Amino acid sequence: MRGRLTAPVVLPCDAACSVLRDGVVDVDADGRIAWVGPRADAPASDAPMHALPGALLPGLVNTHAHTPMAVLRGVGGDLPLMRWLHEVVWPAEHRLTAPDVRAGMTSGCVELLRTGCTTSVEMYFFSDAVIDAVTAVGSRVVFTPGIIAAPGWDRLGTWEQMRDDVSARIDDVGLRSGPGARIELGYGPHAAYTLPPAALTSVAEHARVRGALVHIHVAEAAEEDLAQRAAHGSVPALLDGLGVFDNRVLAAHAVQLSDADIALLAARGAAVAHCPGSNAKLAAGIARVTALRRAGVRVGLGTDGPASGDDLDMWAQARLAGLLARVSSADAAALTASELLLMATRDGAAAIGRDDLGVLEPGRWADLVHVDLDDPAFADPGDDAQLLSNLVWAGGSRLVRDVWVAGEQVLAGGEPTRVDRTAATTALRAVAAGLRA
Repeated sequence: MRGRLTAPVVLPCDAACSVLRDGVVDVDADGRIAWVGPRADAPASDAPMHALPGALLPGLVNTHAHTPMAVLRGVGGDLPLMRWLHEVVWPAEHRLTAPDVRAGMTSGCVELLRTGCTTSVEMYFFSDAVIDAVTAVGSRVVFTPGIIAAPGWDRLGTWEQMRDDVSARIDDVGLRSGPGARIELGYGPHAAYTLPPAALTSVAEHARVRGALVHIHVAEAAEEDLAQRAAHGSVPALLDGLGVFDNRVLAAHAVQLSDADIALLAARGAAVAHCPGSNAKLAAGIARVTALRRAGVRVGLGTDGPASGDDLDMWAQARLAGLLARVSSADAAALTASELLLMATRDGAAAIGRDDLGVLEPGRWADLVHVDLDDPAFADPGDDAQLLSNLVWAGGSRLVRDVWVAGEQVLAGGEPTRVDRTAATTALRAVAAGLRA
């Protein structure tokens, strides 16, 4: 929808993390940003104008999630990763149906929008259900259907069938489809310890031919891939030897990395989805974010699934990422408020290879978030540095009021515009209750 949005503050999330006062964001008829800057410099326009209080910023980018697991939120909450997967989560997931996944994804998409997250990178199953939910809610997804060969998962087909389904979908509709190109498809090989080497090589080749993202769990916990590390030295070394890094690669978690592993990721251009909340809850460890960034590795933030990270709040992940980086390095400036805001927006988009998201600048999609500045979180909103600090460290998701995706308002006053939030929550709870029965 064509229009002009004005706000006392605009945070474009450019490289300098600028703060624009009395700003304007123009949206063209295709749902892309046409112009951003101070009102005094704005070009003449006859487009409908929407004057907003507070601040406008880009939609947040969640680089690693399993959002349909909202129906499993909190299960096995006190177990380490491998026991959590084998004893609780996978048995529960084996009971899920496509309607269950649709209910979890619908409620989860609403939750994401209400926190200001417009794009999530999803690895899950029942592809049609996930895509239908995103389409209904109006959010944006980079969907990498899961490909796995672990015990019990053969009910959904072989890894070859899972791979071929993704390839057929891309060949049919292209990498991106839907209004505002809201759906991007990629490949989700689960991990080096749940797929044979031949599968990883084959999936990588299918992705390479199609220019698609490869989204894979890498070195999340110390105990998950002992055999692979014993044989190859490290998971990144194994993946490199199999040709996986000849693609656009997003390595989820990437906690158990050596200096050599970090150098390899940097050299091969792989990106990392940092999930501090899930890593901490499952006692997987603290990822070496400052070392990764210093080496030039693109790092975005992720929530992981609601069953492990529990909430889908990217602001909470940003704060925790900053706290863990500081305490693990004994450096009180390890990640600044500006850097954390950019990790949740600009850097997340870069990590998934999307130069059309994460920044308010002409040509990118008008995925916008309106946040309230009339909150005691802001001690001095007139000071640029203080505003950014307060937004990241003291404000967060409770400040989100409105959200647009591709120029369409999909959240108004905290409520989704396309679906009924109460009905979505009711459907979610019905699935969860059925799984407990």
